[in-house]
Amino acid sequence: MTQAIASAVVHDLIGIGFGPSNLALAIALQEHGQVHGHLDVLFLDKQADYRWHGNTLVSQSELQISFLKDLVTLRNPTSPYSFVNYLKAHGRLVDFINLGTFYPCRMEFNDYLRWVASHFAAQSRYGEEVLAIEPVLHQQQVEALRVISRDIQGQHHVRTTRSVVVSAGGTPRIPEAFKALKDDARVFHHSQYLERMTRQPCINGQPMRIAIIGGGQSAAEAFIDLNDSYPSTRVDLILRGSALKPADDSPFVNEVFSPQFTDLMYQQGTAERERMINEYQSTNYSVVDIDLIERIYGIFYRQKVSGIARHVFHSLTSIDSATADGQGIQLALRNAASGEVSEQHYDAIILATGYERQMHRQLLAPLANYLGEFEVDRDYRIVTDPRCKAGIYMQGFCQASHGLSDTLLSVLPIRAQEICASLYAHDQHDKPVSLTDERVLAAV
Repeated sequence: MTQAIASAVVHDLIGIGFGPSNLALAIALQEHGQVHGHLDVLFLDKQADYRWHGNTLVSQSELQISFLKDLVTLRNPTSPYSFVNYLKAHGRLVDFINLGTFYPCRMEFNDYLRWVASHFAAQSRYGEEVLAIEPVLHQQQVEALRVISRDIQGQHHVRTTRSVVVSAGGTPRIPEAFKALKDDARVFHHSQYLERMTRQPCINGQPMRIAIIGGGQSAAEAFIDLNDSYPSTRVDLILRGSALKPADDSPFVNEVFSPQFTDLMYQQGTAERERMINEYQSTNYSVVDIDLIERIYGIFYRQKVSGIARHVFHSLTSIDSATADGQGIQLALRNAASGEVSEQHYDAIILATGYERQMHRQLLAPLANYLGEFEVDRDYRIVTDPRCKAGIYMQGFCQASHGLSDTLLSVLPIRAQEICASLYAHDQHDKPVSLTDERVLAAV
């Protein structure tokens, strides 16, 4: 760390990650600051430029919620950062209306996010991966936080801030059977889909047999893309469940994604929160849009009509083992109904196995003595030891306390407003002792 670039600036807030959550917060802070005075805010993101699920944006992929649940509309429908204003600015408002849909493709929503992010270039730094968040101590108290990051050239940076908001997103979940193959180019998580597919022989029309592991939306989208875009591939869709199950997006059920439901969820005890989350799992986890299910069923039905079995559907199937050789990846597939184990050989494996959300614990490990069990207040601020005066907020890691919407787009504007209000309240009432440039540099 001796060659790290240390800044003497003390920020009011540093955001870890600049995905939709922190982008919504950047807007809320800017609009609030126009009336109440601006905070000094900086956002760090490890990607080289702004991309939202960039490696998964296949042409068939559509947003699963209404465009009205953009970054601002639920909080401020008149905001210039709305999806409608984006359409107007790009000359597509009438065309989108003519589509007659509430659901833009994800490629367009990604472009909307990039457009919004371009307005915050001065407050964002790309290509910097945050490695740790450390305490800055003064008189036995955590007066501020030290954020350590590494840029794409390998240079370390050290910055000081009075508060952080951790919105680092999920990390790919790799099943146990595949962990030994994590460095094998033929085995990759769906989050790497587009980039990895450019390296596969099927890009040049060579025959390939590919296995997709998983039974959710990502698995379904990958299957459709392989079927449509790579005619030389044969695909096995492998899932533990008995069938692809439809996502429940009916009106009453969708109310679990409302800000009011977040209030209700937070007011419950631990056992009732767990029950409520389990009750509504079918809205988001291991489920597929019904129109995609019907398309996939149609593909398999036409195979039966033609007598040409290009793809295979393996339900009630788990992976006993995965081994690599010079020819590909061999899987031992166990059928849960019969107990029978079969050996299957593939040229590539796509893991559509979801995400884990533990990055906050890794980043905040140096502060573990002040954070307890990562309990959060209603305003998404971690309940810290009284010795910690710095603010630590989390977005996307509070599902257990705030409900299923915490990892989704549904409540971004309202959550941003709540965190914004909390930041300003703490900035006014219990702001840490002012840090001088000399003390900041001395602490590095």
